[in-house]
Order: sequence, then C-alpha cells, then structure tokens
Amino acid sequence: MSKIVRLVNQAMAIFSVLLSAVLVVCVVWQVISRYVLGAPSIVTDELARFLFMWVGLIGAAYATGLKRHLAIDLLLLKMQGKNKTSLEVVILLVMIFFAGYILLYGGGNLAWDTHLTGQVSPSLGIDMGLVYLCLPVSGAIMLFYLLIDLIGKFSSERKGI
Repeated sequence: MSKIVRLVNQAMAIFSVLLSAVLVVCVVWQVISRYVLGAPSIVTDELARFLFMWVGLIGAAYATGLKRHLAIDLLLLKMQGKNKTSLEVVILLVMIFFAGYILLYGGGNLAWDTHLTGQVSPSLGIDMGLVYLCLPVSGAIMLFYLLIDLIGKFSSERKGI
C-alpha cells in the first residue's frame, strides 16, 4: 500500500508543479502583454483563473496526503491514549464526509450539470464542466489519502501501538 501512496504522491507533486509553472507563465505573459505591449491577453487571463482553481484544489489534496494541511490541533496536543485516537478518528471521518459529499458528490454533480448545459468559457471555449472537474478530482484524491489514514489508525490500534 505504501508503494501506491508513494506513486500517487509523486504524480501529485509532478502535476502540481506543472500546473503551477503554466500558471506562472500565463501570469507573466499577461503582465508583459498588458504593460509592455499595451494589449492585454484575454486568453491568458481566463486560463490563469482556471489554472488557479486546479492548483489550489489539487494542492490541497496533495497537502492532505502529506498531512501538511491546515489544522488546529490544540485539543489533540492535550489528549493522550484512547481519547486522542478517538478524536483523530472523528476528525478523519469529518474530513472524509467533506471530501466525499461536498467535493466528490457535489463537485461531480456541478461538473456534470455544467457539462450537460453546454456552458463554455468565453475566451477559450473550454467546456466549463472540465474546469469544474477539479472539485471531484481533488475530492477523490483526498478520499484516497484519508481512507489510507483511517485504515492505518485502525490497524495500528489493533496492533496496540
């Protein structure tokens, strides 16, 4: 299982870096075209917005996998033993609900409904369902990481660790 997690981590890192690099190129070109050439590029403006959505959500999924997501752990730091493990499981279950219901299910419905309506972006002509696909994709990746963590909690508890 750790080999699969390592592969997913590598893929997420590469994908995030590529998206970020394209985003930076788009923003730099936007600045050059606006202030140097005097003719702002509408295409890069729209592409930068869409890439920012993807970078943010895929980056959040990757941060979840690395356990580097934003967390307020004051209560966890004060707890020990079974109480701490129980609270960690509750937190994981809440995160699983969010990733599954809000991102995967809700985001999937949004992407599908938007695709069915035929909505396209004004400048690029991209199907907006593809743009909104970042929601269920990030939700699925988060679910993968969170379920691995939950399984790890139960297996370590079973071993008495």
